[in-house]
Amino acid sequence: MNVSTRDTVRFPELSTPSIDSEEFSAEEREALTAIDRKVTGAQTLDEAMDFLFDATRGISPCDRLGLAFVEEGGGSATGYGRVVAHWTRAVYEPVLLGKGFAQDLRGSSLQEVLRTGRPRVIGDLDHYLREHPNSASTRAIVHEGIRSSMTCPLAVEGRPVGFLFRSSRESHAYDRHHVRLHLAIAERLSQAVEKAWRIEQLAAANRAYFEMLGFVAHELKSPLASLVMDIEALLAEQFGPVPPDQRNRLGRMTGKAEYLLSLIGDYLNLARIENAELRLNLRNGLSIVEEVITPSIELVRNLADQQRTTVELDLPESPRPVQLDPSLLTVAVVNLLSNAVKYGEECGLIRLRLQQTEGSLRVSVWNRGPGFPPLERSKLFRKFSRLQSPELLKRKGTGVGLYTAWRIVQLHGGRIHAESEPGQWAEFALEIPQPIPNGELK
Repeated sequence: MNVSTRDTVRFPELSTPSIDSEEFSAEEREALTAIDRKVTGAQTLDEAMDFLFDATRGISPCDRLGLAFVEEGGGSATGYGRVVAHWTRAVYEPVLLGKGFAQDLRGSSLQEVLRTGRPRVIGDLDHYLREHPNSASTRAIVHEGIRSSMTCPLAVEGRPVGFLFRSSRESHAYDRHHVRLHLAIAERLSQAVEKAWRIEQLAAANRAYFEMLGFVAHELKSPLASLVMDIEALLAEQFGPVPPDQRNRLGRMTGKAEYLLSLIGDYLNLARIENAELRLNLRNGLSIVEEVITPSIELVRNLADQQRTTVELDLPESPRPVQLDPSLLTVAVVNLLSNAVKYGEECGLIRLRLQQTEGSLRVSVWNRGPGFPPLERSKLFRKFSRLQSPELLKRKGTGVGLYTAWRIVQLHGGRIHAESEPGQWAEFALEIPQPIPNGELK
């Protein structure tokens, strides 16, 4: 059946055919079977659609294949919301209507396709554009050279999710048989592509969240650091004598500001991790004491002083040179030390021990304190995880520091673990192989 030059044709009487329908040729049944197998097993939306494009060009006219999803309330018979192009591939260049193109559903010709759930064929797009001169999408594909198109709604369990567009540079390219074949393809495609799309949406939302987290944390860091410097200048009496009661208040202000700075540091590190910005910058022949341990102690000294915590070092007499990223490992060791201060006893003891063997180095941080119950061990290195014992819930923490330390140790090819005697002590230790497996020196 040829499509009328003037009319948009819909096929209200059509149902989705089965894969073994006699109306399909052996080549078409083979293609549908391959789509069943390949598309549902595809790891990404691009992979699924690229396979579909290549597998079906031989059985149905196709110079251009497009996929769009219904967003923001459009997934219903009302047709509200908008439709957004998410994937396009053509045998020609340039493609003018590509990924990201969006239009409102309400008042568009696609609203009727969505409402009825029936495919639509336009046999002469030049004529259609003359009758619908305000259609930006039609204008774009006509300028690409497309002359006929076939649109099929995608649905999952009766819920509209999007559209599959097949287009040709020839007028009147699609007949009833092509529409039946397109319906069979769409049925096999709907659930797989929606799942891939939802995964991509979640990944994009996650990236946006951590980008915003990093931005906000960065914007807060500088004014807080400046505030701490101003308070320290006052305490140093650079602007005149400070009475004892004001000195106490300024000291408490410093403590609170430094606590906020530590939180900001945690979130900045987390944002870097989640946005894949952490890269090992390995160096060889380093002194771990000078490059990592001493700077780490200095970074937690104020916090330890506020808690009146004593930090003891247990170091070899002659530590061996090591291979690692000193900047990143310092972040990991600082997180272990600050964790020991926050969750240890006031006026307590922390012991940092360095041990080295021929093939590895081990840094452990032990502290007196409530420790953690054995059943809570599995939560320790998870993102945003807080232990649920009453004693530990009283302590301030983000659930980010130990996760960051774990990721850094993983980058070094190592492992991190924890032991505890509940009510008495806890110990966290990181072990890093020497040299780093597959490590590239910078």
